[in-house]
Amino acid sequence: MSAAAPPATGTEWIVEARGCRPEALRSEAALRALFDRAVAELGLKPVAPPVFHRFPAPGGLTGVLLLAESHLTCHTFPESGYAALNLYCCRPRPAWDFPARCAELLGATGTEVRTVVRGGLAGGPR
Repeated sequence: MSAAAPPATGTEWIVEARGCRPEALRSEAALRALFDRAVAELGLKPVAPPVFHRFPAPGGLTGVLLLAESHLTCHTFPESGYAALNLYCCRPRPAWDFPARCAELLGATGTEVRTVVRGGLAGGPR
């Protein structure tokens, strides 16, 4: 008899956007717009305003938004036209069109999205 699979505890989207406009990756306004669209279109519930940290040139930004459902983060690298995003939701959400939003708001020419269903460790805690 095999043990039951652990229950899913949420979904995590790991996003890599390439070919982004360097000026968008240095723009807090562009990242705020991306976060705002995700919140509005996915019905997310922020528990505080997003926090952004600007790195010295030629660096980009790191943004964090704490959600009732978990978190949304973004790290940008204008010097290489790259943005790394992560959205974790502990409640079911539909897939979001990250490629279209990253193209629209960051100028991404290619976006890869990996979806990971999160859950407890097989066999329980150790």
